Order: sequence, then C-alpha cells, then structure tokens
Amino acid sequence: MRAAMRNTSAAVIALVGLCFAAGALAHFNLNLNVRIIHVEHVSDGLNVYLRTPMPYLVADKTGPVGADGLPKPAPFTTNRSEDDRVVHLVDAGALRADPFGLGRIAADGLHLRTAGHNLEPTVGAVRACPIGREPGFATLEEAKTALRAGPPFPEAAPETYVGDTIVDVLLKYRRPDSVGEYEISSDLDPGQEGQEDTANLILDHGPGGTKVFRARGLLHEPIKVTRSSYAAAMTFIWEGVRHILGGPDHVLFVLCLVLGATGLRSLIARVTGFTVGHSVTLSAGFFGYVPKGAWFVPTVETGIALSIIFAGAIALMPRQERVGREWTMFFVTCAIGLLHGLGFSFVLHEILKVDSPNIWQSLLAFNVGVEVGQLAIVLLAWPLFLVLQKLSETAWRFSRIGIACACILIATYWSVERLASLIALA
Repeated sequence: MRAAMRNTSAAVIALVGLCFAAGALAHFNLNLNVRIIHVEHVSDGLNVYLRTPMPYLVADKTGPVGADGLPKPAPFTTNRSEDDRVVHLVDAGALRADPFGLGRIAADGLHLRTAGHNLEPTVGAVRACPIGREPGFATLEEAKTALRAGPPFPEAAPETYVGDTIVDVLLKYRRPDSVGEYEISSDLDPGQEGQEDTANLILDHGPGGTKVFRARGLLHEPIKVTRSSYAAAMTFIWEGVRHILGGPDHVLFVLCLVLGATGLRSLIARVTGFTVGHSVTLSAGFFGYVPKGAWFVPTVETGIALSIIFAGAIALMPRQERVGREWTMFFVTCAIGLLHGLGFSFVLHEILKVDSPNIWQSLLAFNVGVEVGQLAIVLLAWPLFLVLQKLSETAWRFSRIGIACACILIATYWSVERLASLIALA
C-alpha cells in the first residue's frame, strides 16, 4: 500500500508540473501559423496554389550583424531597431520589382514527388499583402482569383511587418501525363517559436471532387496525398485526437469525470453528457453562431477552468453522495461540454474555413477524433482506478483525493490567470 501511495504521490507531482509547464491557454492561440495548399490536377501535371505567412520564406535568411547592430536584412525585407529589439518589415519596392524571386524561395522549399520522381516547379504568379486585407483562399476558385490580378504588393499598403504579411504563390509542376497519388513535403525551417504547431491544410482537387487533408508541423516528413476519402478523413480524426490529448484542461476535466464516477453506468452518463454538449457547440462555434466580442474567448477559457474545479470537487465527495445522480451529472456534464466544444471549434476554425470543400465531412472527422482522444483517457484511467480500489481502499482514497486536489489546484491557477485576462479587456 505504501508503494502505491508513493507512486500516486509521484504521479500527482508530475501532473502538476506538466500542466503548469504547459501554460494556461490551450485553445485560443490567435497567432496560429496556417498554410493552405490547393493542388489542382491538370492534364500535364499539377498546379499548386500556396498561401503562407511570409516569415516561413525569409525568417531564416538574415545575414550577419553589421556595425549598426542590425543583421543584414533577409531578401525582400528591411529592418530597424524598435524599443531595443530588431523588427523586420516588408521591402515593398524589392517585392514589386522581383516578385518571382520570393516565389522561387517558395518553389525551392516545397517538394512534390510521384512515382519515385521529384517534380520540378516553375513560378506562375506571386501576390503578397498585409493580413486583414488578403482575398479569400478557402476554395480553388478563390485561390485562382487571388493570384490572377493585382500588384505583387498593394500600392497603398502602409509599412508592414513581415510577421503581419501573407504570401500567395502559384507553382506549376509539369510532367508528360497527369498525376495520381503524390507526396508533398517542405524543407523550409524559419526557426520560429511554435513552428512545430503549424497547421497545414492540403486540398487536392482531382477527378471526382476535392479531398481535404490536414497535417501539423513543417512538413519535413512527406504527406502522402491520395484520392481516398478515408485517408483524408483520418488526417482530421488524428487532429481531433491530438487536440484533446494536447490540451491539459481537456485531459484534466475528463480525468476528473472518470475519478468521480461510482460505476460503469455513472461513467457512461458523465462521458455521454460531455459528448452531447461539446458536439453541439463545436458546430455552432465553428459556423460563427456565437458572440464576436474580444471578451468571449477569455470568458470561455475561464469557464473551462472552472469546470475542472467543479468536476474535481464532485470527485472529492463521499461515494454515497455521488450514487444515484447519473441523470443530474448527465445534464451537468452536457452543460460543461458546451464550453469545451467552443474551445474545439475555435481551433478548428483556424484550420478549416466555413466555405472550404467537404466541410461537414471534415467537421465530423475532427469530432470523431475528439471522441477517440477522450475515450483513450477513459480507457487508461478507469482500469487503473479499478486496480487501486481492489488493492486497498485506503490507497484508493488517498489517490482520489490527491489527484482531484492537484486538478483543482491547477485549474484554480488557470482560472485566476484567465480571469485577469478578461478583466484587462474591460
């Protein structure tokens, strides 16, 4: 029993350290790096319409520091010192004079391979503009329109930071015949914080319609693109799994649900209620049927943190006070699931636009992934808790109290931090 208690204590300490280290905001990183890649099948190869933040193309290309204390600017940029830090701005003149030069950087960094052969690209068009002024890019027609006309950089655009600029590029990959399956990868490495969380959306427009693929990271490992609907859906399922397992607040809440269950029926009531709730708001939030004010994000985040405190408090209650409340907990966890669903929806909205092709299939696949991730937590925690109960009632009571208190402590810290963000907006 002492060994079990020691192991549980170590697990609780590790849980606290991990979650504090993970940071308080699990959903609403509004500076998510998103790259959109439309691949159009044509009779003699592929046309690729790429939208990428400009730092992916130039951030790693600055030169040595000069006598003025500033590094040599990267291509198509200038720099200066602001508040004792170097800032990088778009060199609009250089971009307008040689837009294909920036396009060649994109072409050198994006690789397509089919039937064991690399396809060689040529640059067809390049457009750049400040974020907030960019044209639509959710569909193939929008991507074509974005690259069809207009200057390489808006004439009336104010001075623009590189980090606030997106670049659209048309790359043409030619071969004697059409392309079926292919692999797509990138060796661009801008060296930016958080680049491993880059959201890549690949839309393959081929015979029979559009297939939508989702990948995270820099695409250093090739992604195989096929005409399989199953393969496309699996990329969104995997993203849903990664989102719930990578979000400490989701993990802690589901853990507390399992911890507070008195039996299998009780566990099913809690998990089902949570599923029903977040499925509703995942769709509603994704399609924009929620408030738009700046206060809404931190309000939802604060509510999610408070939901963990609530679930942890339920888990601390004596068993006899929890028995027979399945329907009550169903409706309670359903209401809490509404909050968590909003968190899922806003992340998904950064990846997939409302007017993207196959929107319902992708949305459903992401939701399935969330459920798979949730089930994985349940399947890991529930048997472990059962074993502890069988070994020793004392060890189980110690474990339940320790884990619940750790979750409450972490969630309290998050609640205070998120509430402070909300107050700062007032």
